[in-house]
Amino acid sequence: MSDARTPLIEARGLVKTYEHGRIHALTGMDLTVDAGDFVAIVGPSGCGKSTLLHLVAALDRPDAGSLAVAGHDLDVERDLSHYRSLHIGMVFQLHNLLPTLTALENVQVPMLELPLRASERRRRAATLLDLVGLTGRAGNRPGELSGGERQRVAIARALANEPAILLADEPTGSLDSKAGRQVLDLLERIRAERGMTLVLVTHDLGVAARADRVVRMLDGREDRGPGAADATDAGLGTVPLPA
Repeated sequence: MSDARTPLIEARGLVKTYEHGRIHALTGMDLTVDAGDFVAIVGPSGCGKSTLLHLVAALDRPDAGSLAVAGHDLDVERDLSHYRSLHIGMVFQLHNLLPTLTALENVQVPMLELPLRASERRRRAATLLDLVGLTGRAGNRPGELSGGERQRVAIARALANEPAILLADEPTGSLDSKAGRQVLDLLERIRAERGMTLVLVTHDLGVAARADRVVRMLDGREDRGPGAADATDAGLGTVPLPA
């Protein structure tokens, strides 16, 4: 278990480029997140929000800087798949469910990394579908579910291995306002009940205003200018983000 005095996520000077250095996604990003925090990351398109989340999830590696998560130094961590299976749950804007599998089967996919019996995987998946209010949809495939239902299945899947950290990349971005509110309410309830750490990327200022802390990004790093401070202090209600 992490020392309470040590941040659960600590990034220093992260740099990430693509296309042989022509695209600068991160240009010296710092981020500190304590256990149990709900942090919203906001900023204009292309500022590096999703890239930062992918580095924390170990879906990619930084070109420079340091990143430690849950006691793991990701600069030197070799078994990134094992790290993700133990610590990270990921929810994407597009649910990324496997179309040929049922909701129950989709939720079980991350558990294949763990030494669990098939009966235990099914039991745990059924419990998670009940948690997100989809007990009656366990046998349905993604194409038979609404957008909000598909995202709730994706949340159940992200919780399959009981991660300490839930990362959500625009989880309400593809949903209508009602379904988006339901998904956000669900994320907040699960985070409170399970004591999880939630880091959420969003363009929606109303979503960001519900977080404990807002980190505003610009040009691949944290924006510490006057506008960013005003946005945090005002709950982001009156400060528009660049298009």
